[in-house]
Amino acid sequence: MRFLKALVALFFVIVILGGAAAGYGWFWLQNEVAKPGPVTQETSFTVERGEGLASVAARLEVDGLVVDKRVLRFKARMDGVESDIKAGSYMVHARASVADILTQLVDGDVIQFRLTIPEGLTTAQILRRVEAATDLTGDMPEREFAEGILLPDTYAFGTGTTRTQFIERMETAQDALLEEIWETRQPGVPVNTPYEAVILASVVEKETASAEERSLVAGLFVGRLKRGMRLESDPTIIYGVSQGEPLRNRQGERRTLYRSEIDRKTDWNTYQIDGLPKTPICNPGRDAIIAVLNPPETDYVFFVADGKGGHLFATTYAEHQRNVAAYRAYERGEIAREREN
Repeated sequence: MRFLKALVALFFVIVILGGAAAGYGWFWLQNEVAKPGPVTQETSFTVERGEGLASVAARLEVDGLVVDKRVLRFKARMDGVESDIKAGSYMVHARASVADILTQLVDGDVIQFRLTIPEGLTTAQILRRVEAATDLTGDMPEREFAEGILLPDTYAFGTGTTRTQFIERMETAQDALLEEIWETRQPGVPVNTPYEAVILASVVEKETASAEERSLVAGLFVGRLKRGMRLESDPTIIYGVSQGEPLRNRQGERRTLYRSEIDRKTDWNTYQIDGLPKTPICNPGRDAIIAVLNPPETDYVFFVADGKGGHLFATTYAEHQRNVAAYRAYERGEIAREREN
C-alpha cells in the first residue's frame, strides 16, 4: 500500500515537473519569437519557388536575419503554417522579430512598390510626400514627428502598407542606424549624444549635396566646433526663418537671405549662436551621420559655394575672402550671360 502511494506521488511529481517544463518552454519560445531581430537595416530576402521552410529558415540564419533557425521552425509548427510560406522577394525591416518575418512569409507580403525619400528634406516635406504617395493606404498618423528622426532612403513595401506604417518604418530605421554606429564614433568628436550627431549631420546635409564633399564639410564643421568657432551655416538661418521651406520674394520667386535675417538671432541661426542649433534642420541621410561621427582631419575652416555645385575651401580668412570674391565674380558673369541671352 505504501509502495502504491509512493508511486502515485511520484507520478504526480513527474506530471507537475513536466507541466512546469512545458510551461517554461512555451514562455521561452514566445519571448524568442517576439524579441527584436539582429538585422540593423532593411534587408531584402527571396524565397524561391518550391523552397521549403527548412531551407528558408537555414538561409535566414546564414544571412543574419534570425539568430536561430530552429526558433522560426518551432513557431511555424506551433502556428500550423509550415507549408504556408510563399515565394517572392521580401524586404525584412530593421530589427524584425522571428514572428514578424514569419508573418511576412505566410502573408506573402512581397515587395511591390518603392518610395524614395531624398536626404535633406524636413519632416514636414517628407510627410507631404508620404501623404501624396498613391501606393500607400490609410490616413496620415495623428501624432507629430520631430525634425530629424526619419531616415531618408528608398523603401520597398507591399500592397496594403499604410502611411502610418511607412513613416514608423523610417523612424525605426533611424533608431537602428544610430544604435549601430554610435559606438563607432571617433574619440573627441564634439557631439555628446546621438541626437546631437543628427543635428550636426543635418547641417552638413543641407550645406552640400555632393557625396565627394560631404566628409570634408563634416570635418570642417567639427574643426570649427573644436576651435570654439561658430558654424556660420546659411541653412541654419533659413530654418529659423521658414522652418526649412524655400525663401521667396513677394512675386513668389526664390530669393537669397536678407541682411536682417542674417542678423536676427534665433535658436537655429549659427551666425548668432554658439555651438549647435536647437534641433536638426532636416532629416540627414546615413552617409552624413556617419561623416560627422568619423570626420577626416582637415585644416579647412572656411568654405563658400563655387557656383558650379561645389565649394571652395580655405584655411585662412584671407584665402576665404579671395574665394568669396571669385564666387561673386562668377555670379556676376552668369547674370551678364543670362541678360545677353
